[in-house]
Amino acid sequence: MSSKNVKIAQPYAEAFLDLFNKGSLETVIGDLNSLSSTISGSAELKTLLSNPLVNSQTKKNVIKSVFSDKIDTKTIKFLSVLCDRGRISYLDSILSKALELAYKAASIETVRVTSAVAFTASQQDALISKLKKMTGAEQIKLDITVNSNLIGGFVIQVGSKIIDTSIQGQLRELSSYLGASVL
Repeated sequence: MSSKNVKIAQPYAEAFLDLFNKGSLETVIGDLNSLSSTISGSAELKTLLSNPLVNSQTKKNVIKSVFSDKIDTKTIKFLSVLCDRGRISYLDSILSKALELAYKAASIETVRVTSAVAFTASQQDALISKLKKMTGAEQIKLDITVNSNLIGGFVIQVGSKIIDTSIQGQLRELSSYLGASVL
């Protein structure tokens, strides 16, 4: 996310969360996840919403027809405001920031995991329990991607902290060490 997108997304994300009382974070998180998955899954919808040549009323009609039975009416009204103010093209950034803030308010820590192979359900559960102890968070949401270039192991990112147990990382560290000792 560029710094301009962050500057625009932050106040809108905070305003979106303020629409809902703190007690309905489950609704907020559900709406945000539904919006994110639907928009990321439809290139046509993403293109339509970000197209400056399409008027705001058309965008609002499309939003109502696509999301009326999936998300809360407050969320639809918020999206309409974004259309009216010409900010709907920043929706991805706003959703990402709002989801980050909602998770933080609900004491849910998002952890990015890059693995050489896919985790089994029991491995995910074991990792979640270790991460709960490590972070002190009530809940952990894993964002898992598979990268076979790691050769083996995995890389965990919790906030700005990175734990690299991959073979690729160990080889990189070893080559750095050997390179430094040669000089």
